[in-house]
Amino acid sequence: MMKSSKEFRIAKKYIPGGVNSPVRSFKAVNSSPFFVKKSKGPHIFDIDDKRYIDYVNSWGSIILGHCDSRIINTLSKSIDLGLTYGAPCQNEVLLAKKICKIFPSIEKIRMVSSGTEATMSAIRLARGYTKKDKIIKFDGCYHGHGDSFLIRAGSGLSTFGKPDSLGVTKSIAKDTFSLPYNDINKVHQTIRKNKNKIACIIIEPIAGNMNFVRSEKNFLKSLRELCTKNKILLIFDEVMTGFRVALGGAQSIYRVKPDITTLGKVIGGGLPVGAFGGRIDIMNNLAPMGGVYQAGTLSGNPLTMAAGLKTLDIISKKGFFERLHKQTEYFMNQLNKSAVNHLLDFHTDFEGGMFGLFFHNSKKITNYKEIKKLNSKIFVDFFRFMLKKGIFFAPSPFEAGFISSAHTKKHFDFTKEMFEKFLSSRR
Repeated sequence: MMKSSKEFRIAKKYIPGGVNSPVRSFKAVNSSPFFVKKSKGPHIFDIDDKRYIDYVNSWGSIILGHCDSRIINTLSKSIDLGLTYGAPCQNEVLLAKKICKIFPSIEKIRMVSSGTEATMSAIRLARGYTKKDKIIKFDGCYHGHGDSFLIRAGSGLSTFGKPDSLGVTKSIAKDTFSLPYNDINKVHQTIRKNKNKIACIIIEPIAGNMNFVRSEKNFLKSLRELCTKNKILLIFDEVMTGFRVALGGAQSIYRVKPDITTLGKVIGGGLPVGAFGGRIDIMNNLAPMGGVYQAGTLSGNPLTMAAGLKTLDIISKKGFFERLHKQTEYFMNQLNKSAVNHLLDFHTDFEGGMFGLFFHNSKKITNYKEIKKLNSKIFVDFFRFMLKKGIFFAPSPFEAGFISSAHTKKHFDFTKEMFEKFLSSRR
């Protein structure tokens, strides 16, 4: 990684921390990042020409593998028609129609350029629709870097949230409650103490930024009931899980219908994208129809729409997600068997093409407090060992992993073999 190390030193002179998104710095794994030269299929290649099996997949965006020929061909044709218009194009309508058909909870949808933009806009829409200010989120759920989301829980239910980042004002923090994931009693209490003040509850139905942590079924159903009873909008952040854990996202697995859904990643076919959608009566509050303002020059970008539409056409075909789920299942079973053989406190969880690796003695993790007990030291050793062997996992113990349809048994078996070597090296 000699060239990457040199490039990182240069980058730090011109870019804060040398990266344009913090996790890329590899700080959590006491290392420095490699710089990517190119990608293809299940692999990425660094500027030192080293090849890696990629289990990050642009944080879930790449579901068909890098540079899938069908997407590249679609983009090649689209480029000749223009890069950006700042005006409507037909593919915006076609992609919106397709998403609405797949997600019964989405009757209308607005395209944006990132997941953060989608969640920020969804919160503003919820406040505008309900005429209420406060929101409830959950510890460990990541909804982008919007001010309202960078809040940690207060010391008690009557204590307002405190900013988790410099630059987030106290006035914004006081309108956000961050509660323990999967704790319905805390939600009950917070709603009761703030009667008619809560605009929305936003949640990742399967969290992906405290590793891979599932909502409990009764928890989501209870949230739905509470929101309906108290005229609070329920927002599912499916930027990660949408078109990833299942074609219809996590909501199709749990069979719980949110009022608003946020999407991103896969729907852009590898290009920057975000979207938020929901019931007609809610979405019609957006400008130009209603008084909730939201706009974006690159929203509905023609290249992104074309790539996203082609991607959804491919993954909507019968059997795609069944095959993807079986691939992930095989991979996770291989790793679990190795851990058992070496008496390591380790387990996995997965759904569709999304997975979590847990260096932890508990076989079931339900919230952020529990996930913080992960053995970070073993994870760092694991990450660095695997990276040297040409296997790229997320550079943090608190991030989910992803496979693509381009990964094969050969890649999983090699990864398992290297995992075995890592475990043997610890004896």
